Amino acid sequence: MEAILDDFRAAIRAANETRTPLRLRGGGSKDFYGQTLAGSVLDTTAYKGIVDYDPAELVITARCGTPLTEIEAALADCRQMLAFEPPHFCAPGLATLGGAVAAGLSGPRRQSAGALRDFVLGAQLMDGHGQVMSFGGQVMKNVAGYDVSRLLAGSLGTLGIILEVSLKVMPVPFGDATLRFAASQQDALDRLNTWGGQPLPVAASVWHDGVLHVRLSGATAAIRSACEKLGGERVHEAEAVALWHTLREQSHPFFAPAHDGAALWRIATPTTAPILPLPGAQLVEWGGGQRWWIAPADAGDSAAEAVRAAAQAVGGHATLFRNGNKDAGVFTPLASPLMAIHQRLKATFDPAGIFNPQRMYPGL
Repeated sequence: MEAILDDFRAAIRAANETRTPLRLRGGGSKDFYGQTLAGSVLDTTAYKGIVDYDPAELVITARCGTPLTEIEAALADCRQMLAFEPPHFCAPGLATLGGAVAAGLSGPRRQSAGALRDFVLGAQLMDGHGQVMSFGGQVMKNVAGYDVSRLLAGSLGTLGIILEVSLKVMPVPFGDATLRFAASQQDALDRLNTWGGQPLPVAASVWHDGVLHVRLSGATAAIRSACEKLGGERVHEAEAVALWHTLREQSHPFFAPAHDGAALWRIATPTTAPILPLPGAQLVEWGGGQRWWIAPADAGDSAAEAVRAAAQAVGGHATLFRNGNKDAGVFTPLASPLMAIHQRLKATFDPAGIFNPQRMYPGL
């Protein structure tokens, strides 16, 4: 593995000398995400393998090029899982741990389990000088000063090569059930917010096209009690597994127009936010905290202004997730003080600006 690190250092040294950007890339499953890609590809997939896994400690450490499927298989053998359900968005075996952390994306269980960054305990990073830096560790209470390991989650490779990551893992729940309800979007939001304030084992939820699905996970007795309290129609296990998988991987029919080129927006809102006044199809996840919107074909460049205004009005923000015009910025523009912090961080870890330049924000 040291020879691979030497190759990384050589690529970084050459890029610094010629001021040529490097595009850090694992399996390429998240290439669509973020601003326009730029630079010579530095493939990280060779640096792979599970470094340490102790089921009793609920921690796994692996290198950046390790396929997510390999990690998930090792965890499944011990009835454990990555509770934040990172999406693969590709053929099995291509998505890597480094890419998952760099993208910072989470699946349906994020509603109850938390986001990917909440599970990052430690990380190793190769910076713009080719130095290997270690942050955090393998326990929850290990942070003094800046929590750089979690800062890497969602950084899109702009700070350096994420070499190795330690993640907290969770046991697979003993019981699982999915309930289906006919409901308008407002009715669904009202129910989800009511249930969210009660001791119910709600693990995930989704509303689309007049139907609300709620996933319950936990002890068998708790599942049985919740099913009796909530009512609804219980979904067959195989159908339920397929549903949550299609939502995680965006192969659900709702996302089909986005795969054909339509602009897909991801909107983060408070769960109590009302229905967003946007034309076109919407899908609601995470108890109302994540709204997906496919912009109508005739929305054009005005879509960005409309969706960001709608999100801001309820205290949220919007991200252009797939397709569309990226000139206005994929992510909601930062206020000047926040952008200054981002720029100082970038200059600290990547002084020559060679790693994934402008992948997150224009000018960064």
